Amino acid sequence: MIKIEKLHKSYPIGKDSLHVLKGLDLHIKEGEFVSIMGSSGSGKSTLLNIVGLLDNHDEGNYYLNGQLIENLDEKKAAILRNKFLGFVFQSFNLITYKNALENVALPLYYQGMARKERQEVALQYLDKVGLKDWANHLPSELSGGQKQRVAIARALATKPKVVLADEPTGALDSTTSESVMELLKEINNEGMTVFVITHEEDIAEQTDRIVRLKDGVIISDERVDKTVKA
Repeated sequence: MIKIEKLHKSYPIGKDSLHVLKGLDLHIKEGEFVSIMGSSGSGKSTLLNIVGLLDNHDEGNYYLNGQLIENLDEKKAAILRNKFLGFVFQSFNLITYKNALENVALPLYYQGMARKERQEVALQYLDKVGLKDWANHLPSELSGGQKQRVAIARALATKPKVVLADEPTGALDSTTSESVMELLKEINNEGMTVFVITHEEDIAEQTDRIVRLKDGVIISDERVDKTVKA
């Protein structure tokens, strides 16, 4: 589903450049539940942006669903994002003046779906995350956990192949974080590939595989032993 070979990325800083990703090799199969861990500056957000087609790599190969990603203009990147990827962000990224239903329905609008149908689909996914009764509420009327569940419903509405979650529990308390992770596990159990960026060890341990980054290189890539946990 996601295949990365010898991936490099640098950013210019004045006359110099910052080499952020240094020859990464990473293969994530369809249906995997993977977390990417690393401290600030390790390159994990840059990796997410490249996987999410929000940024370009300098060298190496990136394949998404078997397609080599190269020389994409913004229009082509947007089409691929809408077709294959769903995003969940730490800051939720909900539109403040639109209610929960409208926020979830928005990516369906960009797919050209008719208004009545996209509202029906949006309501279906709000029901899936337990927020059907909150469909007409604005983000300002929702708790942090509810906002994140709306964001997850929005990510799922287009039926993506991969959900990319960038610090999805970073702004939440521990109880709410647990409910969000349970929802991501449920999504994964239904066959969707879930790719989580996190700096929280307890969150990473709830995934099936932990990839650790340091200074732009992968220092470990291990399966999580679920039998150790009580």
